[in-house]
Amino acid sequence: MSKSQIQKTSSHTSEITRRGFLSQALSVLMWGGLVLGYGKLLTFFVQFLYPSKGSHKRWQFVTQTQKLPIGRSLFFTSPSGEKIVITCNGKSGKEDDFIAFSTTCPHLGCQVHWESQKKRFFCPCHNGAFNAQGKGTEGPPAKAGQSLIQYPLKIKGGLLFINVTLGSVT
Repeated sequence: MSKSQIQKTSSHTSEITRRGFLSQALSVLMWGGLVLGYGKLLTFFVQFLYPSKGSHKRWQFVTQTQKLPIGRSLFFTSPSGEKIVITCNGKSGKEDDFIAFSTTCPHLGCQVHWESQKKRFFCPCHNGAFNAQGKGTEGPPAKAGQSLIQYPLKIKGGLLFINVTLGSVT
């Protein structure tokens, strides 16, 4: 082999071809995507194992007690978006006269509503019903022994307050 042929061969092998460059670039992109994807999966896994530390709850003003007559309901949305129904069942003016439940049925998450003539909460999705204390009495909620989530209430100076979640704390 002549000296010029050896130089051409050695210079040809040290140059990067377009095909080689694209192959290396795509490999880097592929590995980068895998690392990012598995990294995100790992963060989901860690959040599952170590959930948020709790939530802030606070007493929120709802209404004046005299503005909610016996047998009537008031719909309320908390600052965190929870939908709640508050019902008056008595006339003594004490906390026991009022009751507050989530309007979300524990069976499939449909919205329940108060039927004052039947004195029950009704879920139209599967004809589920809950008594005035929030316990499932008909349909799938009764069969599963499910109840509506109840919220604490208090009365102060003729004003009705509910204890609700403000949001999650991390």
